[in-house]
Amino acid sequence: MTRRTSRVICNITISVDGYVAGPDQTEGRPFGDDGGDGFGDRLHAWIFENPGESRAEVDELAAYSAVIMGRNMFGPVRGAWDRRWNGWWGDNPVFHVPVFVLTHHAREPQPMEGGTTYQFVTDGIESALAQARTAAGDGDVSILGGAATINQYLAAGLVDELRLHIVPITLGAGARLFEGVPPLTLRQVKSRAASSVTHLTYRTAAGTASGAEPPEAADDTRTRSLDDERPAADQVPRGSR
Repeated sequence: MTRRTSRVICNITISVDGYVAGPDQTEGRPFGDDGGDGFGDRLHAWIFENPGESRAEVDELAAYSAVIMGRNMFGPVRGAWDRRWNGWWGDNPVFHVPVFVLTHHAREPQPMEGGTTYQFVTDGIESALAQARTAAGDGDVSILGGAATINQYLAAGLVDELRLHIVPITLGAGARLFEGVPPLTLRQVKSRAASSVTHLTYRTAAGTASGAEPPEAADDTRTRSLDDERPAADQVPRGSR
């Protein structure tokens, strides 16, 4: 049997108590009351304050060929698309691949500079994944967030690999990973502690059964090094529920 190399990966930073954002998320504070600036500065300090210490993990954040995100991560606009919103990331978003946004409200695709095109999916998580797989080819699909979107994919058994970056803070409330997710069987395949974060990689039962394994060699056209395009603080993926 041919083993596919394409994987569905969730790669997310969480607090010690399991939150990816604090409560009361708003446009002005997309990470809510997170004990910092509301833009995830405390949660994601490990990326920006000492990136060399976690170089491999930082580079992995950009190693995808298609992205799926929830509407709340895409932006604060609710309901019909009465207000034009093209994401938090400016005219040239950091993704440079197709991005599939889960929503209940139809919208035409939005091409951006640099190769990113936002596709708006109204018929559920499985449809979004099927479209993302087609777009990714043999490359990986990243379920980028937020927590509710990742939880849906975990609950449906559609995730191959879960990468957690656990930072030594607690938030106490907010958008929580694993909320409403049935018990999972995970196999730890990698762990590493840095000064301000612990990196854990788990293979799920779905990933083990599917035979999804890392590609032997990265495709330069699909894997971007953050040495060349490190996002500024205002380009960190925002929104979490």
